[in-house]
Amino acid sequence: MTTDLVFVDTNVFVYRLDAADAQKQARARAWLEQLWSERSGRVSYQVLVELYTTLTRKLAKPLAVAEAREAVQALSAWSPVVVDDKVLDGAWAIEARYGLSWWDALVVAAARVAGCRFLLTEDLQHGQELAGVEVVDPFLTEPSA
Repeated sequence: MTTDLVFVDTNVFVYRLDAADAQKQARARAWLEQLWSERSGRVSYQVLVELYTTLTRKLAKPLAVAEAREAVQALSAWSPVVVDDKVLDGAWAIEARYGLSWWDALVVAAARVAGCRFLLTEDLQHGQELAGVEVVDPFLTEPSA
C-alpha cells in the first residue's frame, strides 16, 4: 500500500507522541516509520496546526512547546498542502456530496490535491472511498498490508 502516497491525519501523529495508549502508539509509530522511510507520507498545514494545538493544549499530559514545535517542524519535509482556493473548492464539494464535517472534508480535499491514494485516519470509515481517496484505519491495518 505505501508505495502510493498516503495522507496522514492529525490523530495518527498524536497517538505517536502520546503515551496514553501504548498499543495505538506502537501502531502509529510503525506506520509513520514506514512512511518516513518510503518518503510517501503527506500532510496539510491544517493537520500541522491541529497537531500543535492538540499536543500543547488538549492532551492529559501536554508536550512542552519546544517538543511540539520540533514535531511539527519535522513534518515540513512532507510537503504540506496549503489550504488554498483549490482545497476549499474541493472541500465544499466533498462536504456536500458525502456529508462530512467541514474539517474532515478539508483533510480529504488536501489528500486529493497532494495526489494521495490513501488517507490514514481513525476518524472516518475504514475502506470508504471519498472522491478517489481510500480511508485506511491505521489501527485495523498493518503498514505492510
